[in-house]
Amino acid sequence: MSMLKSADATQAETQFRLRPKPAPPAALFRFARRYPLGALGGAILLAMVLTAIFAPWIAPHDPQATSVERQYARPGSALILGGDQLGRDVLSRLIYGTRISLYVGLLSVGIGVTAGTLIGILSAYAGGAVDLVVQRLVDALMGFPPIILALGLMAALGASMNNVVIALVVILLPGATRVVRAQTLSIKELDYVLAARAINASPLRIVLRHILPNVAATYIVLSTITLGFAIVVEASLSFLGVGIPPDVPTWGGMLTLGASRYVNIAPWLAIFPGIAITLVVFAVNLLGDSLRDVLDPRLRGGI
Repeated sequence: MSMLKSADATQAETQFRLRPKPAPPAALFRFARRYPLGALGGAILLAMVLTAIFAPWIAPHDPQATSVERQYARPGSALILGGDQLGRDVLSRLIYGTRISLYVGLLSVGIGVTAGTLIGILSAYAGGAVDLVVQRLVDALMGFPPIILALGLMAALGASMNNVVIALVVILLPGATRVVRAQTLSIKELDYVLAARAINASPLRIVLRHILPNVAATYIVLSTITLGFAIVVEASLSFLGVGIPPDVPTWGGMLTLGASRYVNIAPWLAIFPGIAITLVVFAVNLLGDSLRDVLDPRLRGGI
């Protein structure tokens, strides 16, 4: 009887492995049907990316063009979303701001969280002197308040968009390293990792096949959480005069300027950039939660 059960289990496993994977369109349809909120977040994020790519053709006006007649123009008048203190079109500046805000946010989060994840895994798996040195460096970086560390880096590097990305990467890297290291320390003591070591699997194979997939959910959560933080820090640096120049349209810069100086005169200058930031962070969180369910082996997700 046990032999029959074993044969049935082997046959079922073989059929599962031989089952063809669905085509990308079918997989996307199944993902949208199983995770509608995640699909909604992905659609919003895709719309933001397309808006950033085709901004010159979508924007109705030049985002840098000023006009005395359109100064503080109300939404729905000559300008769809109104005008700012210099008569510039708010809608056009929001569309062009999509480029810079997504570039700074996604690039800094992608580099910082990815590098922090890899360093955290290698530090925890190597242990010993390597782990000690890495963690002391992480402690040194985390000893500075994030905005103070960013200000120091921007003062040394100079004000530019790429330097803002570098400063954000340095801010995000130690936190991601610490979180992923803590999870890796628990994963590497589990039975399947010990079994892989027992059969003399290489460290690279253990990291890639057993540890990395199990920290994928943490990586996605860290990325979705820190994206909004990166946009806010970029806004703070621009507000203090050490980030992206104020004439360059960014969501964070528009929000900070509108909320700090013109909220009583023209509240729409702060409302529309705030809605844009909220929408993209909301979309990334929805998509990240769904991808976590799909990619995390412990949740048995799949599409």
